[in-house]
Amino acid sequence: MPDREADSLRFVFGRQSVKSSHSTSTPYADTLDTGNPLVKVVLYNNGTYKFVKDSKALADDEIFTDHWDTRSVDPWRSSAPIPDRFSLWIVDTLDAYCCPRQTKPFSKFGYRHGRRHQGIDLPYPTGTPVYAAFDGKVRISDWVGGYGNLIVIRHANGLETCYGHLSRRDVESGDWVSAGDVIGLGGSTGRSTGPHLHFETRYKGAAFDPAWLIDFETGTLRHRLLKIRSWYFNPNQRYVQDVDDEDEIFRTDEEERIAAEEQAKKEAAARAAAEAAAIKWHTIKSGDTLSGIARKYHTTVRELCRLNNMKESSVLSVGKKIRVR
Repeated sequence: MPDREADSLRFVFGRQSVKSSHSTSTPYADTLDTGNPLVKVVLYNNGTYKFVKDSKALADDEIFTDHWDTRSVDPWRSSAPIPDRFSLWIVDTLDAYCCPRQTKPFSKFGYRHGRRHQGIDLPYPTGTPVYAAFDGKVRISDWVGGYGNLIVIRHANGLETCYGHLSRRDVESGDWVSAGDVIGLGGSTGRSTGPHLHFETRYKGAAFDPAWLIDFETGTLRHRLLKIRSWYFNPNQRYVQDVDDEDEIFRTDEEERIAAEEQAKKEAAARAAAEAAAIKWHTIKSGDTLSGIARKYHTTVRELCRLNNMKESSVLSVGKKIRVR
């Protein structure tokens, strides 16, 4: 969405944090249609209801078909164009959120022992249930190299969440899951030195620090609407903890862009002024010839003709100005 629209929504609604919740265990009695084919009403046996997105209606959406690969964590091979600045709705009124685990991460995003660490590591005892963070469709449920047992879920906004080192996988590729659904059990499979959950957030295959999205120590989703900059995907980036600092960075970036444009305009104007100052004119007098004018200004007849779009045989009119430099 346009930055102006995203900014207005972000300040009114998008900045609201979201507490972690789990899927309801109450059996549902019926599902009703609404005027929107993407939305259903679920009626529960305890008399409650809620609006949900219809996974069948979402199945053919390009989000769930583009680069759909059940083996590769990055099916774009890091070649997808990432906008310099864009916004993603993480949850809206129809979506839920569940913190993978409320705890202090012990290994953060960035370089570790000279290698890129594409996510964060959360303490996770073997056999502990692992929950889906958001509603979505399972793209990968397999053993994948150093990840060991890995589950990758793609969400309707294009975001993907990855859950690695599991001891057990309880979902298969193609399954639809809701936030808070148990998708597997914690473990220490793959390249792992002990039980923990390796958690990643990716957009079009590119990983960014999950801390931009989730405050793991409180378990809350930081914002409903996440504003993303291309430099988030740099492994050397830093998470800005204070929202005002984050906005200041955005303002500074915009100010720098405007300043750069203004400087470019000034330089172009200066070049044009210099070129204009370098131009020299000669007023034709009686008896002037092109060869005589060329000798006077240390140039050539051919150059005079080029500067004035004329021929060597052209008649010189007294009082007319011609460019000589």
